[in-house]
Amino acid sequence: MTGRRRTRNTVLPTITNRPVRASARTAAALVACASLAAGCGVIPGTTGGSGDDTITVMTWAPQNTKSTNKPGMPALAQAYARWINAHGGLGGRKLKVLTCNDHNDSVAAAACADRAIEENVVAVVGSYSQYGDTFLSSLEGAGIPYIGGYGITNAEFTSPVSYPVNGGQPTLLAGLGRELARTCGPIALVRPDSIAGDELPPLLNSGLRAGGHPAAGDQLAAEDATEYDSQSERALRYSTTGLTERGCVVPALGDRTTTFMDSFRRTRENHTDVRTATVLGSVDQTVINANGGASSPYEGSYITGWYPVASDTRWDPMKKVISEQAFGDNRIDPADAGVQTTWIAYTVFKKVVESLGDGAVTADSVRGALNKGLKVSTGGLTPALQWKFQDVLASVGYPRLVNRKVSLQVVREGRLVAARKNFIDVTRTLQSAELN
Repeated sequence: MTGRRRTRNTVLPTITNRPVRASARTAAALVACASLAAGCGVIPGTTGGSGDDTITVMTWAPQNTKSTNKPGMPALAQAYARWINAHGGLGGRKLKVLTCNDHNDSVAAAACADRAIEENVVAVVGSYSQYGDTFLSSLEGAGIPYIGGYGITNAEFTSPVSYPVNGGQPTLLAGLGRELARTCGPIALVRPDSIAGDELPPLLNSGLRAGGHPAAGDQLAAEDATEYDSQSERALRYSTTGLTERGCVVPALGDRTTTFMDSFRRTRENHTDVRTATVLGSVDQTVINANGGASSPYEGSYITGWYPVASDTRWDPMKKVISEQAFGDNRIDPADAGVQTTWIAYTVFKKVVESLGDGAVTADSVRGALNKGLKVSTGGLTPALQWKFQDVLASVGYPRLVNRKVSLQVVREGRLVAARKNFIDVTRTLQSAELN
C-alpha cells in the first residue's frame, strides 16, 4: 500500500442504551461521531478505489491457522465478483473484491481494517473475525459499513457501522437452549477459552432458562488443541452424573469441533449414552460425513442454524454462481455457514447499490441507504432485513440484531435435514437473557 490515507469527513449516529459492558473505545467513537443524521455529503465522483467506475469492497476471514478457518468466504466473494462482472456489473459498474487474511489474530484483523481504509473501499462485505472490538473502531472512524459479518462477537451487534444479516451466536445458542430444555437432562457446554467463547454460556443458558432447565456446565477448551480426551471425559461425567434423563453434550468449538468429536467418540464408550447437539458453523454436512455419516456421534443431534438446510432450493442461485465461476474450487462448500453468509451479504450489497441508481457509490452513500430503512429481501433465506439505529434487543446489548430467527435442523440417517418447516423466533428468549 502506498500513498497518504484518505481522511473521511464522516460522523456517525449514537446508539443509546448500550450495556455497561460495551467498550470505552466504542463509546468514545460514538460520542465523537454524533450527527450523521443531519447528512454528511458523499465524496463526489468516486465509487471506491481508483476513482473510476469500479466499486471496491473487501472480504476478510482467517485462513491457514491452527483454529477456525473460513477460506470459502473470500473465495466466494471473488467468484461472486467474477459472476457479477460477467453479467454487466452492478448497474454497469465493475465490482472489485479485495481479500485479507485476519489469521485469527487481533493485530492482523486491525491490519485488514487499515488496508480497507487505505484502499478506500465502500464496504467490508461477508467477513469473519473474532476481533470485532479491534477492527470496528477503525471502520467507525472511517465510516466504512461492515455488511454481513459472521456474528461471532457482540461488537457486531452494537457498532453503528455494522449491518449483520444473521443473529450470530446469540440466536443460535438461545434457540438451541430452548430445544434442549425439552429433551435433555444435565447439559455440558464445551467451548473455546477465548473472548468470543466467554460470550457463549449466558446465551445457551437464556434458552435453557426459558424452558425451565438449569444452566449448562461450562467447560473451557483450547481452540487450537490436537486432542480433547480430558475435556470429553469431563463433559461425559457431568452429563451423566445423577442421571434421570438422557444428558447432552454441546461442543461449540468451530473448526475444532471435529477434533473434539474424535476424542469424544473414543471416550464415550465407557459412559452412559448421551445426545450431542451444537450450532451450524461448528458442524455441517461435510463434518457429519467425515465422522461416519449415519454412524457418526452426530446422529440424532439437534443443530441450530441461521438459514435453510443446504439442500433447500432457495440456495440454487448461489450454487449456480459457484458452478459457473468456481467449479472445482474446494475452498467453497455451499453447506458452509460462512459461504452462505457471504452470499447473503453480497445480495444485500447488490440491493443497496441498485437503490442508489446513478448516484455515487461511496461508503457514505452505502451506509446512508441502509440507515434510511432500506428493506432487503434475500429470497427467503432470511426474513426481510432492515436496520435501524436501535432495534428491539437494545436493552440486552444487541441494538443491531435485526434477524432474530433460526432454523432447527437434525441429523437423520447421516443427513442434515430440517426439523421444523419454519424459522424459530428467539426474540423473547433473548429479551429475558441475563447477559450483563
